[in-house]
Amino acid sequence: MINDNRTIVALDFDGRRDAEALVTRIGDACDHYKIGLELLTAAGPGLVEDLVGRGNEVFLDLKLFEIPNSVAGAVRAAGALGASMVTVHAMGGTGIMAAAVEAAREFPRLRVLALTVVTSMTGSDLADIGIDATTDEQVLRLARLAADAGCDGVVASPREAGVLRDVLGPRPLIVTPGVTLPGGEAGEHAARAGTARAAFAAGASHVVVGRPVTRAADPVAALRRVREGAGG
Repeated sequence: MINDNRTIVALDFDGRRDAEALVTRIGDACDHYKIGLELLTAAGPGLVEDLVGRGNEVFLDLKLFEIPNSVAGAVRAAGALGASMVTVHAMGGTGIMAAAVEAAREFPRLRVLALTVVTSMTGSDLADIGIDATTDEQVLRLARLAADAGCDGVVASPREAGVLRDVLGPRPLIVTPGVTLPGGEAGEHAARAGTARAAFAAGASHVVVGRPVTRAADPVAALRRVREGAGG
């Protein structure tokens, strides 16, 4: 199977042993992994350094939402570990996104992505926190804000990739979590999930796939299904 760097496998585990076991099983079939807060907290930054040291790219999904100085410090720490992508919450506003972008300038390989609206959220969830907009409207609003702040791209669901590509143009990254196998279940991303084929056809630059691969009896075969379904 040809390694397609556009497909990122999410290491959504609660400990280092299971994450490393999966990376070993997948072998050369993938060299791009996502580490989120749960695994980073459980395993520590050494796992990021080890994966990078083996030639992998690491998407450090921190979803930073803090005062600008703290966000900048966390971005610099991510860059020092060798991460290639790091996320900030676009809902935090221009200040934290601009601080993240400025901090990332020290690390030419590091890309700052702005999380728009998490894939599990619906319009009623936005209403609960006082946002009078549909998810589509809020995603677009935050994506424009992220572009103005200098972010390298955005994180959004597969269903929004097309309109985001139209609005942002050809250069920014559009990274889409919530990717499922054809005919598969959406799981925790149920509100706004989609297939890799749909995401790439709409203009996504990368897709993130988690449990459909990581919990599969044969992760390599599952990863192949994701890529074949995407035309990759």
